[in-house]
Amino acid sequence: MSSEEPDTTKEQLNPGNRKMKVCVATCNRADYSKLAPIMCALREDLDMELQVVVMGTHLIDDYGSTYRVIQQDGFEVDGFLHTIVRGEDEAAMAESVGLALVKLPDVLVRLKPDLLIVHGDRFDALSLATCAALMNIRILHIEGGEVSGTIDDSIRHSITKLAHYHACCTDRARRRLLSMCEDNDRILLSGCPTYDKLLSSHTRNYGSVLARWAHGADPKEYIVALQHPVTTNITDSLKMFDLMLDALLDFGVKTVLFFPNIDAGSKEMTRTIRRRGLEHNPNFSLCKHIPYDQFIILMANAGCLIGNSSAGIREAGAFGTPVVNLGKRQIGREAGENVLHVKDADTKGKILHAINLQYKKQFPSSHIYGDGHACQRIMMFIHKIRESLDKPIQKTFIFPPMRDTVSQDIDHILETQSALAVDLGGTNLRVAIISQQGEILYKMTELTPGTYEERMDLLMRMLVEATSKAVQLSCRILGIGISTGGRVNPHEGMVLHSTKILEEWSSIDLRTPISSKLHLPVWVDNDGNCAALGEKKFGKGVGSEDFITLILGTGIGGGIVLNNDLVHGANFCAAELGHITVSMDGPDCMCGNTGCVESYASGLALQREAKKLHDADELLVPGMHLTDSEEVTAKHLIQAAQLGNKKAEKVVERACEALGSAICSLLHTVNPSHVILCGHLAPHYVDGVHEVIQRRALPSAASSIQVMVSDLEEPALLGAASIVLEYATRRIY
Repeated sequence: MSSEEPDTTKEQLNPGNRKMKVCVATCNRADYSKLAPIMCALREDLDMELQVVVMGTHLIDDYGSTYRVIQQDGFEVDGFLHTIVRGEDEAAMAESVGLALVKLPDVLVRLKPDLLIVHGDRFDALSLATCAALMNIRILHIEGGEVSGTIDDSIRHSITKLAHYHACCTDRARRRLLSMCEDNDRILLSGCPTYDKLLSSHTRNYGSVLARWAHGADPKEYIVALQHPVTTNITDSLKMFDLMLDALLDFGVKTVLFFPNIDAGSKEMTRTIRRRGLEHNPNFSLCKHIPYDQFIILMANAGCLIGNSSAGIREAGAFGTPVVNLGKRQIGREAGENVLHVKDADTKGKILHAINLQYKKQFPSSHIYGDGHACQRIMMFIHKIRESLDKPIQKTFIFPPMRDTVSQDIDHILETQSALAVDLGGTNLRVAIISQQGEILYKMTELTPGTYEERMDLLMRMLVEATSKAVQLSCRILGIGISTGGRVNPHEGMVLHSTKILEEWSSIDLRTPISSKLHLPVWVDNDGNCAALGEKKFGKGVGSEDFITLILGTGIGGGIVLNNDLVHGANFCAAELGHITVSMDGPDCMCGNTGCVESYASGLALQREAKKLHDADELLVPGMHLTDSEEVTAKHLIQAAQLGNKKAEKVVERACEALGSAICSLLHTVNPSHVILCGHLAPHYVDGVHEVIQRRALPSAASSIQVMVSDLEEPALLGAASIVLEYATRRIY
C-alpha cells in the first residue's frame, strides 16, 4: 500500500476516525414531521453523514406528492423508492411490504449506512426494519413502546424486536419496552421530536393559513377532521366515517377535512367524500396535504379536532385543542384532559353530542409526549451508538428470571397448570391447589397458630404436603400466591404491619423463606386485595372496571379496583376498609382506634356482643342449643337474631348501619359500579346494607350502585391463585 493511499481497513476498525453514516427513511407525511427535526440535527453535525431515502406515499400524487416538501427543506435525497401497490385493501398493504423488501436491499447495499432510523408503526416501516435487520444494519426505532389499539400495535412491537436501539416518548412506553425484554441500556426516553417544533411554533400568525385552508374562518370557529380506516374492522370503520360526516354536516360549522391515509379501506372513504359532494359544500375544505408548519397553526387554532388520528392525541395536547377521538384506533395511547373518547361511535347522536361538549372549549396544554429537547437527547444517543460501532451487532434480550428448563415427556405436557394458594387469616390457615379455570382441586384447612414460629412452621408443612399432592393430581405448580391479613408490600413480598388479630405478624418476609424452600416464585398481597382479584378473574367482578370488594370475616378487609387496576396506595395502605371510622366514640378496634367499622360489623365484634348477651342470659331463645363447653361465636348471635331475639336483631342492625355508612363514604369517594360482599357474614348483611345506602347515600350514587354477595367459595384463595396464574402466563401483574 502506497503512503498516499488512505488505510480504509484501519478506518473501518476505528469508526471514531470517520463520519458515521446515518440513513433516515421516511414513508409518509406523518413520519416526516417526526423525522425532520432529527434530519436537521444530523445535517448540522460535523461527525455525521446524513443519508435520506424517500418511499411510500411521499411519491403518490393522490397523497400530495410530499417528497417535494423534503426537497424544499433542503435535504438531498439519496434514493427514491416507489413501494406502494395501489388498491387500498389488505392485499395491497401486504404486497407493498413485499415490494419494499425487493427494492430496499439495493439501496442499502449502495449507501452502507452505520445506522438506519425508522419511525413508528406503519407497514412501510416494518419493511425497512426487516430488511435492515437481515442485512446486519443497526436500527434506531423512534416512538416504540406505545399502544394505540389496532394492527399498528403488532407492527410497532414487531419493529421493536428487530431494532437495536429505541428512542421512546413517555415513561410508560419505556416501561413497556423493558417488559418486552429490551435492554435498558439501549432505550432512550427522549420525548417526541415533533414537540421540539410544536413548543417553539408561533401559532398566533394564523391569518394566511386560515384564509387558505379554513375558508377564512376565525380562530376557534372551525373543526379539523382526520379520520383513517381501521384495518382490523373496515366495515365498522366506514360506518363510523359516514356517521362523523353526518354529525359534522348537522353541526354546521366550517370543517377542514383531510383525506385518509393509504391503509385498507381508504379508497371507500374517499368515495364517500365524493359521493356526498363535499368538494362543493361551502362549509368543507378538503385537503390531501398541508405543510406541517401550517398544519400546526391550523390545529392550534381549531375549535375542535375530530377523528382517530394520533395527531389528536399527541400534537393537539401541546395546545390544549379540544379533541373528539372516535372509536378504538387510539384508545391505548396516553392522552391529556383535552381528549374526549367516543369508543362506540355507532350513532350520529353520540358523535354530535361529543362535538357539542368539546367545541370551543379551552384546555391547558399537556406535555405528555415531550418537553422540546428530544432531538438534543437523540443526537447524544446517536453519538453514544457511534462509539460502539466496532462491537458485535447481535442484540440481546433481557428475560426475567426463569426456572431451569427440564426435559418434557407426555405426562409433563398433560399436567394441569395450577397455583398453590394460601389464605392466612385470623382464625384459619388454608392452602389449596387451584387450576387456571378457578377450580379448587385440593384444599386443606388448619387453625391459625398464635405465634410467628408456629405459624411459619405449619405453613411450610402444609405447602410441602400440597406440592406432593400436586404431583399425584398431575398438576404443574406455576408459583405460590399468599393472601394474608395486614398491610403488605406486594413488590417485596413483605407483611409490613398487622393488627392484634394476627399477633407477631409485622415486618415479615414471606417470599424469601418460602421461595427458597420450595424453589417456586412467591407473590404476597393483603387478603382484601386478593378477594378483589378473585372476584375480578373468577367472580362477579369479571368484565367490570370499577368495583369494591369487602371481605367480612374475623376482621374486615377489602380491595378496590379502579380503571381495571387494583389500588395499593402510596404506602400499600389503600383499601383498609375495615378501619374506616363510622363513629367518633365507638367501640375499641383491634387496630388501636375506636369507632372503626370493624369494631361494629366483624366476626369478632359480633362475638363480643354475643358474649355480653350470653353472660346476661339474654342470648338463647327457643330453638337454640349451646353446650357448656361450646364457645359463643358470631354465628350464635346471627342465629338468635333470625329466631326473633330483639337484642340480637339490634346488634345486627347496628352492624349493617355501620357497614352501610362506610360503604356510602366509598361510593362518594371512588364511585364504583358495584360492591361485592364476601365471607360468611355477607348474606346476613346485604339487605340491611342496601337499605342504609338508599337512605344515606347521595341519590345519584344510591340509584346506580349494586350491592351483591359473592358466589365464590374462597375469594381470597382464588385471588391469591389469580396473581400467580396471570403473571406466570401473561406477566401482567
